[in-house]
Amino acid sequence: MKKLISLGIAIILFIVFNPQEKRYTQQSVEIDTYKKVLKAYEKRDWKSMVSHYADTAKIMNNVVEKDAQNLSQFLAQTKEDATQFSNWEFVDTEYEMVVTDKGETWVNFWGVWKGIFKANNKEYKIPTHITAQFVNGKIVREAGYWDVSKIIKDVQKLQTEETGSPGKNSAN
Repeated sequence: MKKLISLGIAIILFIVFNPQEKRYTQQSVEIDTYKKVLKAYEKRDWKSMVSHYADTAKIMNNVVEKDAQNLSQFLAQTKEDATQFSNWEFVDTEYEMVVTDKGETWVNFWGVWKGIFKANNKEYKIPTHITAQFVNGKIVREAGYWDVSKIIKDVQKLQTEETGSPGKNSAN
């Protein structure tokens, strides 16, 4: 009986003093960093936004890996997109961090992107998912998924109204 009690105490002590690695959490340094990335994006603070990415980061927004953008391409595209919207922000946000079986650290983001398109002053709300891999505190890979078909449809409609035919620019 004494051995059984000793074994029980040893098991309890092992469980209490042998913390398991956190593989899933909703609070982490990486999540805090990703929140800063998205806040900088909302404020159009490009310098702050890109400071959280590794120089060699691959960004895959609505594309497969072979079509990934490097950091300068991503920044140029984001700046160009910003000229078309009077404002934008993320609402209804949720974050999680996971450590994969391979030891990779990923932050997953879900939210609703909300922006006002300058050309028609219309507000768009687009469900968005982004996942970002972190290495040494920097984003090395990012993949984002959202559907911009409503905006594209409205752009085509505006072009048709301007030129009288779909897809043609009035400058042509």
